[in-house]
Amino acid sequence: MTNPYELRAETRAAVQTVPATPGGLIRSTLLAAGSAGAILVLFWLPAEYGIDPTGVGGLTGLTEMGEIKQQLAAEAEADAQATAAPAAVPTAAAPEILARLDRIDAQLAAISAVIGTQPSLTGAAPESAAAASDPVEAAVAEATTPDWRDEVSYTLAPGEGIEVKLAMEEGQTARYVWTANGGVVNFDMHGDGAGQKISYEQGRAVPDQAGELTAAFTGNHGWFWRNRSGAPVTVTLRTGGDYQDLRAP
Repeated sequence: MTNPYELRAETRAAVQTVPATPGGLIRSTLLAAGSAGAILVLFWLPAEYGIDPTGVGGLTGLTEMGEIKQQLAAEAEADAQATAAPAAVPTAAAPEILARLDRIDAQLAAISAVIGTQPSLTGAAPESAAAASDPVEAAVAEATTPDWRDEVSYTLAPGEGIEVKLAMEEGQTARYVWTANGGVVNFDMHGDGAGQKISYEQGRAVPDQAGELTAAFTGNHGWFWRNRSGAPVTVTLRTGGDYQDLRAP
C-alpha cells in the first residue's frame, strides 16, 4: 500500500518542477493586457461612447448604441443646466432705462404741443411692416398648397423620441416646416449613408422650424426629435422639393 506521505511529497516535487520564471510572468501579463485592450477598443468604447476605430462596433450595432447613450447624456446635462441656471435680472440697467423712457416721454410731449396731436409709440404699423411675416408662419401658411409632398404627425410622450428622414441624392434640396404645435422639443437635423455622417443643426426646447435641407451626400437626411417636457407633444412635419421618398416609422 502506498504511503500518503510519499504521494504528497511526489506531488510537491512535480509542482516544483514547473519554473515560474520572470519571462513567463511578463508574457502572461502582456497577454492579459492585450486581451483587455482588445475588449476596450472593440466593444467597450463603441458601446459606451460611440468611438469605433476598428469598424467592428458599426458591424455589431454597438457604435449606434454608444452614440444614443452619449446623446441622451448630453440632453440630460443640458436640461439640468437650463433648470439650475437662474435667469439674469439686469437690475443695474433699470435706472438708465427709466431715464431714457422719461426723455422719450418729454420729447413726445413737445412734439404733441407743436403738431396739436398726441403721438403714440403703439400706433398702427406701416403697411410695409404689417406685410412682413415670420418665416415659420409663412411656411405654415403654404402648407395648404400642393407644393408639399408629404405630411406626418407623431405624438411623443415625455422622454420619447422619433426619427424621420428623406432619401436624397447628393446636392438635392428639400423644403420643410415642422412644429411642436404649442409645445417644445429637442431636435437634431443630420444625415448618414455610404459610411458618412453629418450633423446639420441641433436645438433644445424649440417650438418650430422651417427652411431648406441640401444633402451633403447621397443617403438619408432628416430629423430626430425628443420630448423633454413633462407633457405629451405632437410634432408635425411637412416636406417638399427634391427627394426620393420620406422614411418614417
